[in-house]
This record gives sequence, structure tokens and C-alpha cells, in this order.
Amino acid sequence: MRTIKSRRDFERVFHQGRSYRHPLMRMTVCSVEHEGDPGRVAFVAAKRLGCAVVRNRSKRVLREAARACGLPRPGYELILFATPRTRTSSPSEMQAALRSLSARAGIDG
Repeated sequence: MRTIKSRRDFERVFHQGRSYRHPLMRMTVCSVEHEGDPGRVAFVAAKRLGCAVVRNRSKRVLREAARACGLPRPGYELILFATPRTRTSSPSEMQAALRSLSARAGIDG
């Protein structure tokens, strides 16, 4: 799974992308910078969610849901944000939420 790592890429997705919300997660989607680039994804858990253990578990849950849904898709870069309800959700709930957000964003391919 290719991930977004540089600050410049994060900022580009934030400023040019479109945001979608679900009670279990948030997603920001942007088209890739150059035609033919593969898709990339990033996982974010803010410090306000709790200690490092809680944040890492939230990111693991997001990562597993993304894998199960076949993300990232070619042509798109996306950032998945954990919410307070992310850490207490089951994997099936997270997959359903991510599929719903992907469909709303038009990347359900």
C-alpha cells in the first residue's frame, strides 16, 4: 500500500481535495498530481483522540478497512482521519463506513 508521506503532498490534498464525513471517520480525496500516478493513502489520528496506544489502534483499524475495500485506487490520493468512535468500531462497521464514503466521493470503482 503506497502512502502519502511528505508535508507538501498532505497540504496539496488538504487544499485541493474534497472532504466527506461519516460518524466513524472522515476522508479527504484529491486527484493525483500527474496523470498515470498510482493512488496513495494516509492515515491520521489526532492527539486529542487519546494516548499513543489509542491513536495507533485507530490507525490500524483504518488501515485494515482500507485494505479490505481495495484502497488506494489508481488516480486518487486520500487521507483517512480517525474519529473518537473509530477505536470502538468493529472491522465490518469500518468497512461499511469506508465503502459509503468511497461511493459518495465517486471512487468506488
